[in-house]
Amino acid sequence: MVLVTSPHRLAQPMRNYARRVRRHGTDPNNVRMEDVLCDFCHTPWTLDRPMVEGHHGSCICGNCLRAAWALTVTAQASDRPDGAPTKCTMCLEERTDRIFQSPAFSEAFICLRCVRLASRAVARDEEDASTAE
Repeated sequence: MVLVTSPHRLAQPMRNYARRVRRHGTDPNNVRMEDVLCDFCHTPWTLDRPMVEGHHGSCICGNCLRAAWALTVTAQASDRPDGAPTKCTMCLEERTDRIFQSPAFSEAFICLRCVRLASRAVARDEEDASTAE
């Protein structure tokens, strides 16, 4: 997982991310910050909204990550009660652990492992920011 908090931290050119959520009309050779959308709520990335990048350009914003944490970690619940394998949007693996499904976009899922990894990335970035001040 890569925490993308500035436009300079986009890891790969857009050409690898064609199937992920991007603003309509995005120039694949010139991806701007506002072109990157959260896969779970389709909100654009801004300087005050942390965004964590998964495989192939999948992204989850801080607000959706908090909702996923509340369900999968705090409540120890899942949006997939039957335990059937579900493909995680962030890691692209078929997972059977607890999972959060976007309430707005039913094709977006994040597994418990990715929730924890993404949360650690956000926490590390917040620690780095506080020590830099």
